[in-house]
Amino acid sequence: HSPAHKVHPPDQHLCRLVFQKAIQKTKADADENLQQRVVSLIDNITFSVYQYTTRGLFECDKLTYITQVTFQTLMMNQEINAAELDFLLRYPAQSNVLSPVDFLSNQSWGGIKTLSLMEEFCNLDRDIEGSAKHWKKFVDSECPEKEKFPQAWKNKSSLQKLCMMRAMRPDRMTYAMRDFVEEKLGSKYVVGRALDLSTSLEESGSATPMFFILSPGVDPLKDVEKEGKKLGYTFNNQNFHNVSLGQGQEVVAEAALDLAAKNGHWVILQNIHLVAKWLGSLEKKLEQHSKSSHHEFRVFMSAEPAASPDGHIIPQGILENSIKITNEPPMGMHAKLHKALDNFTQNTLEMCTRETEFKSILFALCYFHAVVAERHKFGPQGWNRTYPFNTGDLTISVNVLYNFLEANAKVPYDDLRYLFGEIMYGGHITDNWDRRLCRTYLEEFIKPEMLEGEMFLAPGFPMPGNMDYNSYHQFIDDMLPTESPYLYGLHPNAEIGFLTHTAEKLFHTVLEMQPRDSQDGDGGGITREEKVKAFLDEILEKITEEFNIAELMARVEERTPYVVVTFQECERMNLLIREIQHSLKELDLSLKGELTMTSNMESLQRALYLDTVPASWAKKAYPSTAGLASWIVDLLTRIKELERWMGDFALPSAVWLAGFFNPQSFLTAIMQSMAHKNKWPLDKIALQCEVTKKNREDFSSPPREGAYIYGLFMEGACWDTQAGNITEARLKDLTPLMPVIFIKAVPVDKQDNRNIYPCPVYKTCQRGPTYIWTFGLKTKEAPSKWVLAGVALLLQI
Repeated sequence: HSPAHKVHPPDQHLCRLVFQKAIQKTKADADENLQQRVVSLIDNITFSVYQYTTRGLFECDKLTYITQVTFQTLMMNQEINAAELDFLLRYPAQSNVLSPVDFLSNQSWGGIKTLSLMEEFCNLDRDIEGSAKHWKKFVDSECPEKEKFPQAWKNKSSLQKLCMMRAMRPDRMTYAMRDFVEEKLGSKYVVGRALDLSTSLEESGSATPMFFILSPGVDPLKDVEKEGKKLGYTFNNQNFHNVSLGQGQEVVAEAALDLAAKNGHWVILQNIHLVAKWLGSLEKKLEQHSKSSHHEFRVFMSAEPAASPDGHIIPQGILENSIKITNEPPMGMHAKLHKALDNFTQNTLEMCTRETEFKSILFALCYFHAVVAERHKFGPQGWNRTYPFNTGDLTISVNVLYNFLEANAKVPYDDLRYLFGEIMYGGHITDNWDRRLCRTYLEEFIKPEMLEGEMFLAPGFPMPGNMDYNSYHQFIDDMLPTESPYLYGLHPNAEIGFLTHTAEKLFHTVLEMQPRDSQDGDGGGITREEKVKAFLDEILEKITEEFNIAELMARVEERTPYVVVTFQECERMNLLIREIQHSLKELDLSLKGELTMTSNMESLQRALYLDTVPASWAKKAYPSTAGLASWIVDLLTRIKELERWMGDFALPSAVWLAGFFNPQSFLTAIMQSMAHKNKWPLDKIALQCEVTKKNREDFSSPPREGAYIYGLFMEGACWDTQAGNITEARLKDLTPLMPVIFIKAVPVDKQDNRNIYPCPVYKTCQRGPTYIWTFGLKTKEAPSKWVLAGVALLLQI
């Protein structure tokens, strides 16, 4: 689950309350036999617990929770095959396999090959190759989870179909899981329902506060005020108290609680996370009033979720005794754009003497606000980091717009874009590439052409003319295209990538929640310890000995910049190999009973079982998003690459840039080597990037100057090898491999920056802190197109 949630078991009082209410909902039927009655009771209790739990979860965590409930229910009823569930959650795809069909990636084919080893999926790989036309139609369909599988495969069980779908279309797995839950538990578990505050209010009491988990752009306490008004609790009646914490208001809050408990009033305590030191006192105060207070006394609290599990400060007692509720803003551009416009009125539109300019820029600002707020859902391709953009940014920007238009004869476009992009919204932004993105949006949305009626905010969505307030809302309803990445300047692949990542996160989380004593396979499958021991032995057998640095140094004739980098890499690799071997040997002794199991060993054992890179290894390694099995394969490839280089210390014909702990050091070595050779000042040169038309195999020797590098992937677009420039991405080809790139140093004043897109290069798809360099790539289109599309080069995918 996301860091927002620290799941606590509800106290006995709340458990009993939920249980009893569920029983009351089960209608007693004189004709109903005992077995039917038990089934009805179980169904009602399960659904009541589901409702109680999910109202305190964010949307992104609700599917995780109900997926776990579904699998556990099926396991208790012995209606699920453990080996198939293990494949679904773990996805142990074979590595280093090449897909023989164009509609499945190598990663997908690796999963198919693993499935084909299981009895129920025997010959699946052969069938896909032999009936490629039928399978291509299925895999390429828009919603394959709604289609029938080809031939006899359509008769497989629902779980078996999920396993096949996991390999073929991982981007559709969240939708497929909802269908699976609906089939097994019923449609009421997947139908989204708006929060009914009055129902939750009925369940609250003087000993059961309501706790609201805040989301940006939503104020649930306004709804509390409305409910209070219906029941006669208002500020004017002096029986409704609202205290906003964080400004030394703790004494006021305690006084309000005492008064309300005595007289049966309602109290709102806003933002309690801002007063960490006082929370212990608040817990005692609530406990005290829960035993002896007026029966009408009610407490409503709100707090922002913690950024990480370590940041939780709300006392467990408060969380356990409260009804927890989340209330999130509407999703999608349509809802976000309406909500942005809702901050203003017809009076706002009429307040400026420069009416046409004011209205146009205000609407463009609303669209800009909706885009930057919603773009985060595309992950690192959307924004490198997450930012708390809020309605205050928008309303203050509109005030600034009004003041500047009233004070200037001409519209100061440059000044406005600077204020909006660098101060109002830019004040939140900490990443330079995100700042470039924000600036580019404003350059595209706010410019003189917007007043000439020829500008589109997105494909199919023109800039509206001069209208009244309600007409702008109507214009959004009539003209805004359906939700798609195009509305943000992104390619549809961005959504496929986002959905794939969401599904992977879902299954990994559910895997972590599986019972510790579960077994793999049917009945007599191997235990966790046996599986860990086998994996442990396999790794120890494959990992080589450390590099002998002293011996290697004795063989070196000249310590060139490249040789220095190689030794640095060997030293880093030795530290990692040492940690892996030491920790695995300790765990091995512990599993044999020869050493006491420590918390570090338990963490290592858990990581080996869950196919995640152990924290102690990751600390000494390089950034990676791979599972442990793939990570080990990658590590062995890196070791081989170093061994090959150390053979004669000569620069390889083409260098695998991703194979370095520190790729920047190799790129810097290119600059140092060429600066020394050509007698150039190091601070007056830069790297120039030239994408060749060849692959790694086509090179037998390195260039005279610089280096050939390979193994980079492009995200957000693709490279047109024949034309030699960036072009539109191909659908479903999320990270195409780049041809070999020739890197050399040139004097800064000799750089050709015409028709160049400055493309950031990152170590992994997590982007952000994994940035290493900027490569100038040729483009026929405006570079702004690729900025909005989030185009980057990645060393690992």
